[in-house]
Amino acid sequence: MTDPGIFKFRLYVADDTLNSGQALVNLHALCNTHLSGKHHIELVDVFKEPDLALEDRVFMTPTLVKLAPGPVARIVGTLSQTKLVLQVLGLEELTV
Repeated sequence: MTDPGIFKFRLYVADDTLNSGQALVNLHALCNTHLSGKHHIELVDVFKEPDLALEDRVFMTPTLVKLAPGPVARIVGTLSQTKLVLQVLGLEELTV
């Protein structure tokens, strides 16, 4: 059973490309600032796990998928615009 207070994210990256690295750094910063102690990040390299990427319909990297709490949401890019990322993921109330 998933803890309803934990935000679960899956970040799809392409090896160690610059954009993938930036997305990971930005996601960690966002989570540490707004979801400290209330998040779990799963990192998926599409070159190592292409079937999982296809299953989640990920065709571009980096792609962030918010798995829980629902609804599922996704955003593509380096996640550098924190306010927009929070809005797309349905977390805009955390910007207050």
